[in-house]
Amino acid sequence: ADAYAAFWHTELGIRVGDFQFVRSLEWVVNDGLMVIFFFVVGLEIRRELHQGELSEWRRAALPAAAAIGGMIAPALLYLSVASVPETHSGWGVPMATDIAFAVGILALLGKRVPAAMRVLLLALAVIDDLGAILVIAIFYASGVAWAGLAFALLGIGVTIALQRFGVRAKLAYVPPALVVWAGVYSAGIHPTIAGVIVGLLTPVRAWIGPVGLADELQSELKTLQSVDLEQLPPHELAGTLRQLDFARREALSPVESLIERLHPWVAYGIMPVFALANAGVSLGGVSWDGASQRAFSGIILGLLLGKPLGVLLFTWLTTKSRITVLPIGIGLRHLVVLGTVAGVGFTMALFVAQLAFSDPRLLAAAKLGVLVGSGVAAVL
Repeated sequence: ADAYAAFWHTELGIRVGDFQFVRSLEWVVNDGLMVIFFFVVGLEIRRELHQGELSEWRRAALPAAAAIGGMIAPALLYLSVASVPETHSGWGVPMATDIAFAVGILALLGKRVPAAMRVLLLALAVIDDLGAILVIAIFYASGVAWAGLAFALLGIGVTIALQRFGVRAKLAYVPPALVVWAGVYSAGIHPTIAGVIVGLLTPVRAWIGPVGLADELQSELKTLQSVDLEQLPPHELAGTLRQLDFARREALSPVESLIERLHPWVAYGIMPVFALANAGVSLGGVSWDGASQRAFSGIILGLLLGKPLGVLLFTWLTTKSRITVLPIGIGLRHLVVLGTVAGVGFTMALFVAQLAFSDPRLLAAAKLGVLVGSGVAAVL
C-alpha cells in the first residue's frame, strides 16, 4: 500500500528558467489523461443529440426521466444516511452509472434482453454522464476565477473560427483546446470539463460522406483503368492517392472519426490507468469511525436501492402522466434490471469521490463503498 501511494505521488513536471509546473503522477492521470476520456464523452453526447436517442424529445423523454430519477434518489438516500457536515459533500458519488460496465453486464443476460432495453440503457447512461458532468462543473468547482473563464472563451472562439474557415486538419484544433483546458483549470473548475466543451463543439456532419466517397472511388478507378498503369507518372499516381486519402478522411464526420480513433486508446489505455490510480484502497488503512461508516453505507444504499427506486419511480410517474411511453416489450421486470445495472458506478463515481473528499479516511471509505456497491449490483 505504501509503495502504491508513493508511486502515484511521484512528481512530474517541466522547468524553464524561473517557471516550473510540477504535479503528481496521479494529477497527470486525473486532470490530464481523463480530459481525453471526457472529450470522447462529449463527442458521444454530441452524436446522440444530432442523430441518436437524444435527437428527438419523444425518444429522449423516457431515458431522461429514468436518468433523472436515478440521480436524485441515490443522492437523497445518501444524504439521509450521511448528513453530517464531514460527509454531505459525497452526495454526488452514487449518482453516476458506468456505461462500459453496465452495458457489459447487461450483455451477459444474452438474448433475454430486448433490443429496446439495450438502447434505453445506453441513452440513460449518456444522460447520466451529462448529469454527472453538470454536477462536477457546478457543485465541485473551487470558486470561479473569471480571468480563467475569459481565457477559456478565447480558446472556444478560436475553435469556432477555425471551423468557420473550413480548417479540417484535426491537429490545428489542439492548441485552442489546450487554451480551453488551461482557462478552465485556472478558473477553478475541474479541467476535464474542458474536454466535454471541446467535444460538444466538434462538427457532426461529414464533408463528403459515404456517397461522396463512393463517387470519388469510382471516378479515380475509371481514370486509372483508362491509362497504361505501367507508364503512369509517379506524380499523377501521387495525386490520385491524395484524392483517395482525402475522400477516405472526409467520409466520416469529425465526431465519428475522432470517436473511432480515440475509443481504443480510452478503453484500453486511459480507463485502466485511471482505475489503477484511483480504485486502490488499503483495507488496513480504512478508518471505521462514524463519518467513514456513514459515507460507506450511504454510497452502497444509493447505488443498490437509490438507482432502481429512482428509475422505477420516475418512469412510473412520467408514463402515468403520459409524458413518456414504454417501448414495446419492456415491462416492470425489465425496468428493475435496468435500475439495478445502473447501480454499477465505477469510473465516474470514483472520479466524483476524488473531488468530494479531501480527507483520506473518507475517500478510502467512499472508494470501498463504490467497489462494494457496484459489485453487488452487478451480481444482482
